[in-house]
Amino acid sequence: MNRPAVDRSGTGGAVAPATGGGRIRTPLPFPTMAARAVADTQLRANLHRATRTIRAKRARVVDEVPDWQALRDAGAAIKADVQRRLPELLEQFEASATAAGATVHWARDAAEACRIVVELTRAAGAEEVVKVKSMATQEIELNEALEAAGIAAYETDLAELIVQLGEDTPSHILVPAIHYNRAQIREIFQRRMPDAPADLGDEPSALAEAARAHLRRRFLSARVAVSGANFAIADTGTLVVVESEGNGRMCLTLPETLISVVGVEKLLPTFTDLEVFLQLLPRSSTGERMNPYTSMWTGVTPDDGPQDVHVVLVDNGRSAVLADPVGRPALSCIRCSACLNVCPVYERAGGHAYGSVYPGPIGAILSPQLTGVADNASLPYASTLCGACYDACPVKINIPEILVHLRQQAPHPVAEKATMRVLAWVMRSPRRWAAVLRLARVGAGPLGAYRERRSGARTLRRLPWPASAWTRSRDLPLPAPQTFREWWEKQ
Repeated sequence: MNRPAVDRSGTGGAVAPATGGGRIRTPLPFPTMAARAVADTQLRANLHRATRTIRAKRARVVDEVPDWQALRDAGAAIKADVQRRLPELLEQFEASATAAGATVHWARDAAEACRIVVELTRAAGAEEVVKVKSMATQEIELNEALEAAGIAAYETDLAELIVQLGEDTPSHILVPAIHYNRAQIREIFQRRMPDAPADLGDEPSALAEAARAHLRRRFLSARVAVSGANFAIADTGTLVVVESEGNGRMCLTLPETLISVVGVEKLLPTFTDLEVFLQLLPRSSTGERMNPYTSMWTGVTPDDGPQDVHVVLVDNGRSAVLADPVGRPALSCIRCSACLNVCPVYERAGGHAYGSVYPGPIGAILSPQLTGVADNASLPYASTLCGACYDACPVKINIPEILVHLRQQAPHPVAEKATMRVLAWVMRSPRRWAAVLRLARVGAGPLGAYRERRSGARTLRRLPWPASAWTRSRDLPLPAPQTFREWWEKQ
């Protein structure tokens, strides 16, 4: 058995290099992909409708909880405790799960995790697996690894099934097919689902029934299931999956072999800690008071459920995140997607623009840390820093603070660095700053052809090269006719 990849010195140092976590699937930077997404009016309409609906549901159920802020504080404190004691809690989980009959495997990176799952599937004599929705398996690209090994992987979550049949990638943490509307889903089912009714309509109930019938035989014939876990309880060795459709319950109970791929940060110290998170997660994710299905299993129970249970604990760059005191809170994420649903950038650009398994604000801070800021240099800038994500996060991750921290680590062009140094020199002196403002007012005159009024503000919408690189995506406010200091001196 491989030993944990997490540092055991208690200092949070990184042992395993970041190799593959939250892997970028496209070489194009965020601004380029976002510009394409914004130009797709149907995509923007789909995203606006879906995120607005989820936000409204969440607001209603959160307002019902008088101690919501106290629950957020408790969730943040528990997760911070996990990060301080992660090596200790991992060993405790291994001992508890092993005592209950499970086999625990340790994977330093995506390649090792995929190899373990492939070997376990082959040992079970299976040529196909059914899957519970899992961000961890997407992160390590498990489906691709299984396919390369000649093993078919079938997604059973409705949205994941839509994306898989459409040969697409997810665009949302909770609702992977959020970028589709009903008519588009119907077209995918008729084109790619062999047993779809010929007269299939686009009513949600009809689409769900078609998926249910399609998946039923998969559930009944599968010998191996693969899951993730929302939480892993250190003191009992219990894994927890929350879901809304019942597909997870089918995967977790019917097959003989169950393989759970779990990021090491998913630990909670005690079973009692679930009380906090089973209130925070459903309200923040689906806008429900509780999940329709909350499945928990601890090792093997004779003659009940899977009799061959494996847990693959995956590092895949998490030790590197743990080593950064400022970026570490990103590991507190419970994958609720509340930050995506309130983010004005995500609502317009969608998840594919991020080029990462983890989209939205949480992806903008998690993916760069898992794979290296240099490989995700544009993601820390995929934000307005408005703070809506921080306000919505159920475990109070200060996403704007981490974004600014990562921007400082990102590589910057020489010209940009030189410009910032000059600006810093100017702004250090009130006299120099006042002189530059006076010159700016004079210099704005020749640019009158570019001047436009928007909402009463004087702005430059377009500037000549090389300044056009700035105004291509931003308006540049014109200097005020009179500064406050000038007004004060006269008055």
